Amino acid sequence: MAINHLSPPTGQTADNIVGFARALRAAGIPVGPGSVIDAMNALQLVDIGNRTDVFATLETIFVKRHEHALIFAQAFDLFFRAADEWKQMLDSVSLPDQARKKPPPASRRVQDAFAQTQTTETPQVEEQEARLAVSDKEILQKKDFAQMTAAEIAEVTRAISTMRLPQAELRTRRYRPDAHGLRLDMRRTLRASLRTGGDIVDIRKLGRIEKPAPIVALLDISGSMSEYTRLFLHFLHAITDARKRVSVFLFGTRLTNVTRSLRARDPDEALARCSSAVEDWAGGTRIATSLHTFNKLWGRRVLGQGAVVLLISDGLEREADTRLAFEMDRLHRSCRRLIWLNPLLRYGGFEPKAQGIKMMLPYVDEFRPVHNLMSIEGLIEALSSRPQPRHRGLIQSAA
Repeated sequence: MAINHLSPPTGQTADNIVGFARALRAAGIPVGPGSVIDAMNALQLVDIGNRTDVFATLETIFVKRHEHALIFAQAFDLFFRAADEWKQMLDSVSLPDQARKKPPPASRRVQDAFAQTQTTETPQVEEQEARLAVSDKEILQKKDFAQMTAAEIAEVTRAISTMRLPQAELRTRRYRPDAHGLRLDMRRTLRASLRTGGDIVDIRKLGRIEKPAPIVALLDISGSMSEYTRLFLHFLHAITDARKRVSVFLFGTRLTNVTRSLRARDPDEALARCSSAVEDWAGGTRIATSLHTFNKLWGRRVLGQGAVVLLISDGLEREADTRLAFEMDRLHRSCRRLIWLNPLLRYGGFEPKAQGIKMMLPYVDEFRPVHNLMSIEGLIEALSSRPQPRHRGLIQSAA
């Protein structure tokens, strides 16, 4: 959309481009000083009054990866909102009002990034950030997700996005060449001896192949579990990049596979896809029915090769009967390790009195809390260690 021709970039316009680049960097796009200089030079070669040309020019310079294109488009639209405001925006560092339409995924992070660029120059905000003590971080680690404010949830989300799960290697039945292996590789040994006519025999050995065990997560999305599930999805998204074999299923009244949706590079985009893929978010709970669907349709596909199952639920089943115990037993026998994460363990005097919990607990290897950052860190330590012999009914105290 072409607009009246404007003069080449002035000093104020250059400041705007620098501020725009700083906001992109805060939103997660790596923009260096060299890119800013290239953008300044490139804008002098295009019609700066043409919004489309300016967008294409800046996108070519600032966007280096495909997953950053969506964030850049939202940031550009926020910074230069309407066509009639285009000229004023080029000569002002003030930001336009938020759009009335529903913001697309990842736009909240972009808006926060622009807000940070406006406030970072004020000494009061820097002084407040410097006052953040270690005790405040410790309180945030122990605070219940359901009791957090919107600002605290945003802080926790950023902390979860930086978490990494060490590769706990699982020993398989396959072998590969290994100089320190314990098994003789007869074929490679004989083949190597042919080079010397059999005079010198170089013993070749084989060692076991070790690779990370698959992770299968079954997340309860009922009303009582909604807030915990959303934050745990951020954790699953963070470990999906390192562990390619991560399968995620959401269940309330029905089971939904959201593995592909969670593989989106941008976390906000991934969670938006997960939310749109399910129809029963924050609804009722039918654990037995959902486990039956999983065992029948997905068990053999994703539970092979020593998979570790993470069951995130409070165990408050609407229809607690013998089917629940049967499906839990079947799930337990199909995986290498079954870890039940229950936010009810945040209560110190928790006792498994509910009928559904009583039926599920005998078929669990580990029973852990999942209500704060400390509990997620404890889960990372448990997943990073080699699986121990199975113990049923093991309850760990809440952090």
